[in-house]
Amino acid sequence: MPKMQAENIKTLSFGCRLNALESEKIQSLLAPAIDAAIVVNTCAVTHEAERQSAQSIRKLSRENPDAPVFVTGCAATRNPGLFTQIPNAIVIHNRDKMNLDAYMRGLAGAPCSHTTPRVAKFNRPDTKLSKQFIQVQNGCNHQCAYCVTRLLRGPAVSFDYAGIRADAAAAVANGFYEIVLTGVDIASYARDGMLISDVCAALLRDVPGIRRLRLSSMDPASPEIEKIIQMMHRDPRMMPHMHLSMQSGSTPILQSMGRRHSAEMVRKLMCAADGITFSWDIICGFPGETDELFAETMQLVDQTRPIKIHAFPFSPRPDTAAATMPAQVDRNVSKARVKTISDAAARHRDAHMRARIGTTTQVLVEENNIARDPHDIAVRISGEKIAARTICDVKLTGIDGDAFIGEIL
Repeated sequence: MPKMQAENIKTLSFGCRLNALESEKIQSLLAPAIDAAIVVNTCAVTHEAERQSAQSIRKLSRENPDAPVFVTGCAATRNPGLFTQIPNAIVIHNRDKMNLDAYMRGLAGAPCSHTTPRVAKFNRPDTKLSKQFIQVQNGCNHQCAYCVTRLLRGPAVSFDYAGIRADAAAAVANGFYEIVLTGVDIASYARDGMLISDVCAALLRDVPGIRRLRLSSMDPASPEIEKIIQMMHRDPRMMPHMHLSMQSGSTPILQSMGRRHSAEMVRKLMCAADGITFSWDIICGFPGETDELFAETMQLVDQTRPIKIHAFPFSPRPDTAAATMPAQVDRNVSKARVKTISDAAARHRDAHMRARIGTTTQVLVEENNIARDPHDIAVRISGEKIAARTICDVKLTGIDGDAFIGEIL
């Protein structure tokens, strides 16, 4: 008789938070039907992400010869041959990752027998999140020159608000008071006359138990951003921090990427957003990015002062326009630019943090007295242990690396 607990299905996710959220759903899907299995949700955003996925799956296969290893996600969809040669690996295409029948068919056709599956070794920490991520859409309709994800996840699909509301209500009932809305391109949400700002407003109205609401990432070209910033100013439950999928701060490079925003658009947006902080994604070394064009990105960083930048070197992905563009940038140059821009963001974060020493802020406690403030900055709370998911006020008394030190009030 199959076990009915999700603990019999182990999951490992690479890449975006959406992958981790989908892995939780797959875990719940498989738990009643399969005695034991490992699910690996792969990422294809860079060559390195694919390499890490394959390396981990080979290791899991060696350590667990009696367990089926289901391999899904973008890397498995883009390059299934990378994984089909791994013993006891069963590849599940992205389009089938939420289809139980696909897993059962894969299991029935597996070259290895799994009559008594058993997970022998899985030394991956089970991170206990204090916030609940809720998927509101999937896929993307844009044509960014570097992006393979849109090819692997398909066109944009917005989820029904009733389901989103039910997920949020269930999260609150289970003790999650911070909700993060996520997807591949949540700025494109459009269903039944609702846009993403309407979803935020409706959730804050319909699920009063939500005490903190965030968005995972926004396309800087979206006119929804201004509406959401206004909501941040009106309602303290809407956290005053926004992550922008910038990719570059140089308008010529943005145009080459196929992006729909410009440096000036972002400059006006961020400089007018009083009290709101921002973080960015940045690709360094996109084809054609000269020292002068990278300097334009750095100038925008210094003018707008994002407090965090997730920067990574350009990785040409098969079947994308950028892979064959002329003027490819040497990878060592790209890596050096990653450090330059990351250091700049760290300086701006430090200045932001120093200006707030002595003030009081609300935090959400995660684990081991590590909490998150409204701007998504870590706070180390001194004193007695506080339960995870607690929302409380602390006084910011100091700085320890990239985290505040706080005292509970």
